[in-house]
Amino acid sequence: METIFKPTIAAMEKEGRAFKGCLYFGLMMTPKGPKVIEYNARFGDPEAQVVLPRLKTDILDIIDAVIDERLDEIDIEWSDDCSACVVMASGGYPESYKKGIEMFGMDENGQVEGATVYHAGTKYSDGKFYTNGGRVLGVTATGKTLDEALEKAYAAVGKISFDGAHYRHDIGRTK
Repeated sequence: METIFKPTIAAMEKEGRAFKGCLYFGLMMTPKGPKVIEYNARFGDPEAQVVLPRLKTDILDIIDAVIDERLDEIDIEWSDDCSACVVMASGGYPESYKKGIEMFGMDENGQVEGATVYHAGTKYSDGKFYTNGGRVLGVTATGKTLDEALEKAYAAVGKISFDGAHYRHDIGRTK
């Protein structure tokens, strides 16, 4: 907050650059502390895919309040639940990867209760899903605890397959 967020906002104010919207700070921890990799003026994925499911307040009410400069007048409520997102990527990502690989296990009702599959790099054709990018899916789940959310997310990931699919197995883990 003190070394990146507040100085960024102060600099924008000093330059007279009012900002209304979502400002995402892409950070990386270094031996010298956090450093800014990027700023984005949009909801990033998979970051938004793991945060927004916990939002209880209608996002349109929040957006309207930001536009009308009355954000301080509304209560933004969050669920106490935890959320976890596992990204399924194409083999070779982030470098070169094949597109058009058929995907299996895509269920219109969701693979696991409490899990949501967000399409990122997919294509739907002739009743089938195919890969169409490097980051193919974001599989997000919520639960009362982080372990429960992770269990659901990985259970849903386990029901989906495509040649070359890979994903991290250490999401939400410190060891």
